[in-house]
Amino acid sequence: MIRLENVHKAFGENRVLRGLTLEVPKGTSMVIIGGSGTGKSVALKCVLGLIAPDQGKIFVDGQDATTGDRDAFLARFGMLFQGGALFDSLPVWQNVAFRLLRGSLKRPAAEAREIAIEKLRRVGLKPDVADRFPAELSGGMQKRVGLARAIAAEPEIIFFDEPTTGLDPIMAGVINDLIREIVVEMGATAMTITHDMTSVRAIADNVAMLHDGVIQWTGPVKEMDHSNDPYLDQFIHGRAEGPIEAVR
Repeated sequence: MIRLENVHKAFGENRVLRGLTLEVPKGTSMVIIGGSGTGKSVALKCVLGLIAPDQGKIFVDGQDATTGDRDAFLARFGMLFQGGALFDSLPVWQNVAFRLLRGSLKRPAAEAREIAIEKLRRVGLKPDVADRFPAELSGGMQKRVGLARAIAAEPEIIFFDEPTTGLDPIMAGVINDLIREIVVEMGATAMTITHDMTSVRAIADNVAMLHDGVIQWTGPVKEMDHSNDPYLDQFIHGRAEGPIEAVR
């Protein structure tokens, strides 16, 4: 469903992506891991077209991601943002139905509200949450609202940016379970970036280790612990010593 071929991206002298090549099969869950500043978020933004790569090709479902109808292209995606990114001035249901209230996916307000409440139920939130504002919700509830918004338009592809950041271990487990269930139910293709190895094991079919601008290792999550790759081994076990230099 997604293919990146020799993608490069630099910001001034900072060469972030240095020939990233990666394939994400349709209907699978790919988790990209790697240290802070290694280019995980930049890779996602390149796929979405928010950042233009300096070199290389990106294909979505066999089509060049830089050509064609931009609105139709983006309509295929859902996104759960790291910080929630909810609109403070809108009630929860309008946050969830944001894409359904405007643009090419526009629905009547009453229908959009019904869909929003259905998606809120799917992530374990009661209908009375719909008319609250984000500031009235806990961090875990806000993350669930963000997840409901990500799936509201039934996207084919869903991106998850650090989905459990800032959550306690129990709520992180709940979010991981929801992500896995929803991706399987929808048959969606998922790409996640995370530092949380518990999340990796809970939601990944395949894992890719991004280091120094390239994919250092990729393979099924079940092979991750026996990869014999020193970079991956150091990262997943959180060792200070190894080929990845810790910034001191």
